[in-house]
Amino acid sequence: MYTSRLKMNPWSISLVLALATLVLYWPVTWHGFITLDDNQYVTSNPQVQAGLTWAGVKWAFQNTIASNWHPLTWLSHMLDCQLFGLNPAGHHLTNVFFHIANTLLLFAWLNRATGALWRSALVAAFFAWHPLHVESVAWVAERKDVLSAFFWLLTLLVYSKYVTSDQWRATSAPPTLPLITHHSSLYYLMSLVLFAFGLMSKPMVVTLPFVLLLVDFWPLNRIGPGNFSWKTAGRLAFEKLPFLALAAAASCVNVIAQKGGGATWSLAALPMLTRIDNALVSYARYLSKTFWPADLAIIYPYQNHWPLAAVLAAALLLLFWSGVVIWRAQISPFLFFGWFYFVGTLVPTIGLVQAGPQAMADRYLYLPSIGLLILIVWGGQELLTSVPQWKKLATLAVIAALGACAFATANQLTYWQNSVKLFSHTVEVTGDNYAADDYLGGALELAGLPDAAVPFFAESVRLAPHFPQAQWSLGMAQLRQGHAAEASEHLAVAAQLTPNDPVPHFYCGKALADAGQPDAADAQFAEALRLKPDFVQAHTCLAVGLARQKQLTAALPHFAAAANLEPDNPELHFNYGLALLDNHQPAQAAAEFTTELRLTPNEAKAHYRLALALQQQNQTAEAVAHFRQALKLAPELTEAGAALDAIISAHPELK
Repeated sequence: MYTSRLKMNPWSISLVLALATLVLYWPVTWHGFITLDDNQYVTSNPQVQAGLTWAGVKWAFQNTIASNWHPLTWLSHMLDCQLFGLNPAGHHLTNVFFHIANTLLLFAWLNRATGALWRSALVAAFFAWHPLHVESVAWVAERKDVLSAFFWLLTLLVYSKYVTSDQWRATSAPPTLPLITHHSSLYYLMSLVLFAFGLMSKPMVVTLPFVLLLVDFWPLNRIGPGNFSWKTAGRLAFEKLPFLALAAAASCVNVIAQKGGGATWSLAALPMLTRIDNALVSYARYLSKTFWPADLAIIYPYQNHWPLAAVLAAALLLLFWSGVVIWRAQISPFLFFGWFYFVGTLVPTIGLVQAGPQAMADRYLYLPSIGLLILIVWGGQELLTSVPQWKKLATLAVIAALGACAFATANQLTYWQNSVKLFSHTVEVTGDNYAADDYLGGALELAGLPDAAVPFFAESVRLAPHFPQAQWSLGMAQLRQGHAAEASEHLAVAAQLTPNDPVPHFYCGKALADAGQPDAADAQFAEALRLKPDFVQAHTCLAVGLARQKQLTAALPHFAAAANLEPDNPELHFNYGLALLDNHQPAQAAAEFTTELRLTPNEAKAHYRLALALQQQNQTAEAVAHFRQALKLAPELTEAGAALDAIISAHPELK
């Protein structure tokens, strides 16, 4: 099954893997950015779009935007913008090249650590072409997946070099030398640095210290079958302490980042028992999709109540296979390695600490799938050893499986061409999926199809009335369509669900104002200002609302605040000037109109209003000059003409 008469060396195999993967993923160069997360990471991120700068480097290390601390990921996006601007082809190709590099690193590590050339090549090929990995490669925002995996695999490769060089040999017993000798090894220090780089790319790699212990068991056999002692186990665990310290520090930073970004769900919103049920079922679903990758989606909806039978079946499946691999650990150590690699590396994203609305995600399997692939390939080889007559059939089966993976990957890539196709497919294959409905509606709006978007926003609200984003999306769509009364209801719910966010309060106020409810609108604007005192638009809308209700005294401070917050905004100075003029303060009004004209000298209405303010101060000649300028710029401004005629009639000398 896993041998061939072809005389191929690792370099030629690597070339085939690289070229085949490049051809398979080349269509992503025609794809655009998508609306989910790509805006945060690239298209709406001015720091990233500025390219690689010293200010950008400091920003990357000092901020936890997108609820993660991953400075190297930010730097990679900045470099892409430096090289390609906002051309999505370059950003996609970077992901593809990292995926190719990861494939070659996986092959190199396995081949070096095991000496099994063709089995290592098969694992790498399945890793490269499996459709479950499309999400990590075709999604620009998932650069953190392929980048962190790059450093993860480099760490494994360098760590294996450390182990197999000098004192530590895979086939020899541990030496009786001081620990500092091993800790001073250049390869050990390099592996520690590479692990730190991985943590700065995506915190999911925190499980690597435990994986290194598995690697010590198999394939490096430092504490493998027939070579176990508690003393050696203790020394190996002690050797991992620096890795554990880095992992602990990164975990703390990530928890703070996710809580600060509002990404994590509270136990009140999602009880621990529900999380455990979902985690158990998700393990089973990941196994299922590895063997039968059908109906793949960018968002799998979270189910708060899995059937008890499904939970028990998943738990029994995990227990059964854990028991089998433990029982076979001495005979088939690769089973133990592969299974617990898969189970362990999924722990950070299995949902015990829930972040986001998804129950599971294909991207979370990018690294954990390696364990399953090793288990399958090495296990298949062991089975063939006992039943050699199946060899030809097994070879055909492997070729068919690789071809099926490549075909499924090519098909899955077609859904990633744009956001509408991606989320339409997700809604189709996942059923009731409130998050996907909302994202599809947003994608349709951006595609210029606002009427087509509304039903999906409405469906999202129906499925999850307590999902603030859905209420917000539907309310804003209705507001843009002129259905202010209906919009105000949904925006009010969004404001209630996010009480500390001033934006929903502001737009709820706008909808209420358009619906003819000025008092309720002013209350929403006031609440937005309580939450964000420098909210310029809220100051303006509240001031206009109060002015329309003839409450000029209350309105003036808000007009003034808006003009002071944005001193270069001519419209704000004009509005403030109008209010001052209506409040019989012509001198102050004239100052605001003068400021506006300094910013926009050819604004006819500003000349006209300034003329009125000057006229009220008996500065008639100056007023005439501005009336004339207003008429020169806008001859249709009849009010200015009438006012000018009246002045000339009274003062013919100014004619």
